[in-house]
Amino acid sequence: MDAMSSEDLSRAQLELFHHSLGFVKSMALKCAVDLGIPNAIHLHGGCATLSEIIAGTGVCASRKLHVHRLMNLLTVSGVFAASSAATGATANAPGNGGEAVAYQLTPMSRLVVDSNKLGSMAPLIRFLVNPLTVPTFFDMHAWLKADEQAGGAGASSTTFFKMAHGCSVYEMTRKNADHNALYNSAMVAASPTTMEIILREAAGCDIFGGVSSLVDVGGGHGAVSVAIAAAFPHVKCSVLDLPRVVSQACADGVTAVEFIAGDMFVFIPKADAVLLKWVLHCWGDDNCVKVLRKCKEAIPAGGGGAGGKVIIIDAVMGAGPAFASNKETQVLYDVHMMHIDGVERDERGWEKIILEAGFRAYKLVSLVGIHSVIEVYP
Repeated sequence: MDAMSSEDLSRAQLELFHHSLGFVKSMALKCAVDLGIPNAIHLHGGCATLSEIIAGTGVCASRKLHVHRLMNLLTVSGVFAASSAATGATANAPGNGGEAVAYQLTPMSRLVVDSNKLGSMAPLIRFLVNPLTVPTFFDMHAWLKADEQAGGAGASSTTFFKMAHGCSVYEMTRKNADHNALYNSAMVAASPTTMEIILREAAGCDIFGGVSSLVDVGGGHGAVSVAIAAAFPHVKCSVLDLPRVVSQACADGVTAVEFIAGDMFVFIPKADAVLLKWVLHCWGDDNCVKVLRKCKEAIPAGGGGAGGKVIIIDAVMGAGPAFASNKETQVLYDVHMMHIDGVERDERGWEKIILEAGFRAYKLVSLVGIHSVIEVYP
């Protein structure tokens, strides 16, 4: 190895520490959400000192210094902003003065406030950083080294979630009520912000142009379909999901859309458009092609802008602006999906399964945060 300069050695060491400690940032964010720190700041008029945050969250007063250290990390990370409590001037770096600093919400932390009109994304954070998922990544190296052909407990076809827990993530949601509730609340929390942007831009993009009926496949408790029906009253919306999900949605009293119990691999009801959101990244190509073929059977032939299409909302690797956090978030999301044998696809990967399923054309309509909208035509 060529000798490195002192500057290169120092930077390399710093970067290794930075990457190795990355998990602390995730845990600190979850801690702030669990404590209700964003809510405490919001309820204090959007600006709160350390003592006010402690009083608003019920944290033990003796932990004040430790909460200050937590807020230092979350401020440097951009989750919160900090300013001089006396003057309101922006603080370049929070010090150790505690009460000299006042903390404010940023656009990021506003999304996890309970009173956010779009609903809090806090359940999504709790789902992504949860005690059943995070430990599975300790087995990633063993999973990668396992011989799939030889079979056995470490075979790659088992996923490293199953290596850690002895069952698939879907089996876990069936037998673990707490994990199932966590999953369902996360899926509800993930939708409103994305759909708010899509519905704002839908007229310009003509996403729902010519569509009079839509079936939301794997639509859960119907939050997305209800939002579409409210924004486009001429569109008759229905939700297809598993019987246990549909029964719960009906028990919750959701009546704005029709719920249909069924299996997307077996049958998808007829409609002008089929909506697939955050579904296909959970599976390999074979299962995705099977579902897309069922979608093709459900929509009118011919396609084009006036109905007869599948609307996919999912990540497209490489799409969007080239800034570092966008690129890194995309690849983090992709590796995260490895633990359940899911995959995030670039445009070529999407094109492959779309054409293999028998569709003739598609177009990327827009980018919405980490997700994109893809229209697929038969």
